[in-house]
Amino acid sequence: MLLIPAIDLKDGQCVRLRQGRMEDDTVFSDNPVEMAGRWVEAGGRRLHLVDLNGAFAGEPVNGGVIQGIAEAYPDMPIQVGGGIRDEATIEAYLNAGVTYCIIGTQAVKEPDFVARACKAFPGHVIVGLDAKEGMVAINGWAEVTDQEVTELARRFEDDGVSAIVYTDIGRDGMMTGPNVEATTALANAINIPVVASGGITNIGDIEALCKADTTNITAAITGRAIYEGTLDFAEGQRLADELTG
Repeated sequence: MLLIPAIDLKDGQCVRLRQGRMEDDTVFSDNPVEMAGRWVEAGGRRLHLVDLNGAFAGEPVNGGVIQGIAEAYPDMPIQVGGGIRDEATIEAYLNAGVTYCIIGTQAVKEPDFVARACKAFPGHVIVGLDAKEGMVAINGWAEVTDQEVTELARRFEDDGVSAIVYTDIGRDGMMTGPNVEATTALANAINIPVVASGGITNIGDIEALCKADTTNITAAITGRAIYEGTLDFAEGQRLADELTG
């Protein structure tokens, strides 16, 4: 299982939010490129970048910072989410050196967009599904819909997405541990990789995800825990390699 460090961008800074609230942020660095280097040096094999301003604006806001990270670490696979609402944005990110674009809100609002994107950019599209009690949330988690996570994930699997990033918004940034049960249920309901996100706090959480009753949780995103030091990133990746090969 791959451990993916998260770099959440707000106003050009590296921050973490609690449960997606823009007003409840903690700034960890004003140099995101330097922060990316920290995780590269710690043995990270992929970076997870989120344009938080873009998620609310509906278009990229921190694109320049993301391009700067991609240029600084050209051999590092990068996945980007936040404000990706059209094919032109995906194309621009891929041209800037990004490997995967994560479609979130727009995937729920306009599912056909995902199908078009997968056709235009095969192998480069991931869908991010954020859920509260099994129901998908959109618009920076401000709105919970009546759509079930599993149902949508199956549709996007058929469209050809590379993976589903599943976030339990009740756990994200709260340091309460991931929702292993819900993540496992989703992973067993589809045949494409699931990336766990939200709530990872310590090495025990990595172990729990690795030992989950599925082989389909292929990666886990970690944010606040590695910034606050409750999880040593390198140690977490070593354990994941040991447990999942």
